Amino acid sequence: MSSEVHPNVARVVEAARQLGLVIEPRTFPDGTRTAQEAADAIGVELGQIVKSLIFGVDGEVVLAYVSGSNQLDETKLAVAAGGLKCQRVDADTVRAATGFPIGGVPPLGLATQLRIFIDPDLMQYDEVWAAAGTWNDVFAVSPRELATATAGVVVDLRR
Repeated sequence: MSSEVHPNVARVVEAARQLGLVIEPRTFPDGTRTAQEAADAIGVELGQIVKSLIFGVDGEVVLAYVSGSNQLDETKLAVAAGGLKCQRVDADTVRAATGFPIGGVPPLGLATQLRIFIDPDLMQYDEVWAAAGTWNDVFAVSPRELATATAGVVVDLRR
């Protein structure tokens, strides 16, 4: 990897490699912080963007991969995680749990091991795009390979 690769991106690439995935991050200087920005920059459907969302379910921090065209139903996530109450967590909690900033949270290479829940709408695509650790870097991956590599549970999460 060149010396210009952001350390977060290098961490994501290495985590992918350890999980048996080969990814090739792409940088978009104008940013890919939101799902719509990412879809526009990459030139793909909004639904192909993986939103890596961090929530607390009864005090446990969990990760949900949600299609860019969907909104998360917090009640469905709580049920999927076997809990009662689901709520957003603050930016400090996101950074502590993942090691990454909001808007750049990748689906792998996290600072702590989190249970993962996956929106089944992502599975309709051959390729989806996810953050690679920064607001400007993304990578493509097969949603099936991502689910397998991260041991994510595919479950209805859509509002």
